[in-house]
Amino acid sequence: MTPVSSHSPHGQSPLRTVQVLGGGNAGSSVHVRSLASGLVARGVRVTVCAPVEADHLYDFSGVGAEHVHVPRSSDPGSVAALRAACMDADLVHAHGLHASFRAVLALSGRRMPLVVTWHDRAYAEGARAHLVRLLERRVVKAASVVLGTTSALVDRARRTGARDARLAAVSLPAAHSAPESEQDDAERRRPKVRAELGATGRPLLIAVGTLERHRGYDVLLDASRAWRRMDPLPLVVIAGEGPLRGELQSRIEAEGLPVRLIGRRDDARELIAAADLALLPSRWEARSVLAQEALHARVPLVATQVGGVPELVGDAAELVPYGDPEALATAVVRLLGDPERRELLRERGVRQAGTWPTEDETVAQVLSVYDELTQARPLI
Repeated sequence: MTPVSSHSPHGQSPLRTVQVLGGGNAGSSVHVRSLASGLVARGVRVTVCAPVEADHLYDFSGVGAEHVHVPRSSDPGSVAALRAACMDADLVHAHGLHASFRAVLALSGRRMPLVVTWHDRAYAEGARAHLVRLLERRVVKAASVVLGTTSALVDRARRTGARDARLAAVSLPAAHSAPESEQDDAERRRPKVRAELGATGRPLLIAVGTLERHRGYDVLLDASRAWRRMDPLPLVVIAGEGPLRGELQSRIEAEGLPVRLIGRRDDARELIAAADLALLPSRWEARSVLAQEALHARVPLVATQVGGVPELVGDAAELVPYGDPEALATAVVRLLGDPERRELLRERGVRQAGTWPTEDETVAQVLSVYDELTQARPLI
């Protein structure tokens, strides 16, 4: 695809954008780094507003963006810091609900285009769920354009009152572009990774994600009872950290389940590539990173048929209803016993991944939205 340029043949000044992050979501942070890199390469001036620890983790400065420390939303100074950072911008692009709400507050009283990307749904229950709906309504009504990473999120934005909501499926940076030497190295490391996890000579099932209620790990533990009688005994490894760790660990120990919690890991891609199956038991997912990593790595996926998952994976995964441990267990046992089906899913996975947007296509689409909203920029 021919890159879209932010330079004007009529002497317009370079486009100045501010990317706003809440600092808590890895998927949106990785996307913003990729987006910043592509925009800078096209001559756009990019400022990333995020907590300083996010810049340490994702190195926005390293791809040519300016990083401005803006505290998390719980800090009373975050809106003032964001307002100052946006003073000379042509456009602000906020990622996620809380970052978007702060952007709305920071831009109050100013006529500046605001683009909002919904990477996922905000999860809340009880009274907090009502607050989330109010925040969503305030954000989408203030936004010039809402970009949803799945059709379900676009529909949700429209129902909430967005005047302009569009599908903008984001790419998974560098997942399929590693040099052959790196891919060969990952294949050589596979036995070592499996040995480190305790899965030598037994099936390895991998799940990755925060230990929160909506991830469905309680259902996964229920399902794991079904394969305790298998020989060799499959091992479930869950990489992630969160408030349910104590509850899940207590169940694993009390019920003698073949499950390991290994905490937050920076090598999730390597873990997935070493697995026999990847598991996604969530109550809701948008554009799941685990699902994308699994298909790129040719690892068969068993996932719940929720949110944006069916749209993302097509026929390249085994889909089961959410909250049905028997269906989840049956799908896992059937796949482990059917090498031909596993190979079919691997082939379909590679084909499906080929339909997803590249980083270049993602940047070009976003930049076309920016150009549409900023056509009256001043001349140099």
